[in-house]
Amino acid sequence: MKKVIILIPIFNDWQSFKKLIFEIDKSIDGLKGFIFDCLLINDASTIEQPFFKKPKNFNSFKILNMKENMGHARCNAFGIRYVCKKENFDNIILMDGDGEDRPIEIVSLIKKISENPKNSVVAKRIKRSEGPFFQFLYFLHKMITLIFTGKKINFGNYSCLTKSDAEKISSKASLWSSYSGTVKKYIGNLDSIDSIRGVRYFGPSKMSLFNLIIHSFSIIAVFKYNVFLRSIFIILPIIFFSQHLGSISFLLVLSLITFIISIFLVSSREKKEELLNSQDNLMNVKDITH
Repeated sequence: MKKVIILIPIFNDWQSFKKLIFEIDKSIDGLKGFIFDCLLINDASTIEQPFFKKPKNFNSFKILNMKENMGHARCNAFGIRYVCKKENFDNIILMDGDGEDRPIEIVSLIKKISENPKNSVVAKRIKRSEGPFFQFLYFLHKMITLIFTGKKINFGNYSCLTKSDAEKISSKASLWSSYSGTVKKYIGNLDSIDSIRGVRYFGPSKMSLFNLIIHSFSIIAVFKYNVFLRSIFIILPIIFFSQHLGSISFLLVLSLITFIISIFLVSSREKKEELLNSQDNLMNVKDITH
């Protein structure tokens, strides 16, 4: 039997998590050859934690209660590090706790990992649930990422890591700011499944325009040296043809330079954040298996 730990960060959205864990329990019912644990990371929620009991198809159910709010990316990083140090496992599934990562797709992740146990699997987004404007902005985010890093990153947190890959990225400073960027940079062979971005169970999406910009910068910052080299090849031709483009060229060059500086500002925080968050921020572990 292989052990899979499902890691889910939560901040205040207990209503969504209650529905999510019920849907996961239904989805994994009947999956043979695997046992499932749930590791919930309570990101210092300000709303009182409700009572939970272990769903029938889970082997164990633990809640990690954080001392202070860390944010989604850092919770994932902390959770991966905690599991690698404290738990025995074969795979980790990371997913959001609001329903946008559809529980039914866990079956596809398990099927893919069964076919090729050596490779981690990511959920490749083929369809999103947001409106046209946000989808257009997300398309721009992917294009900018591709241009400046040379990497096509079409997945988010929803994925299934092998133990060796989880251990490989657990010590990387960039994991504290971008999970998908770190996975793309440090894990060589990745399988994928087609994934549809679901609709939040309750409340509006928390991905604002500002958060999308920060998300984009955080991914690009993981590849800062690639970005530096690729930016040179973008900026130099613009400067060369500046006599023909005039003020437009100047604005483009200024924008690109600002963009590069922003990337280095974001990436320079990685080590500081990693050191701060690697301190003992865990208040307690609540095991509700029994």
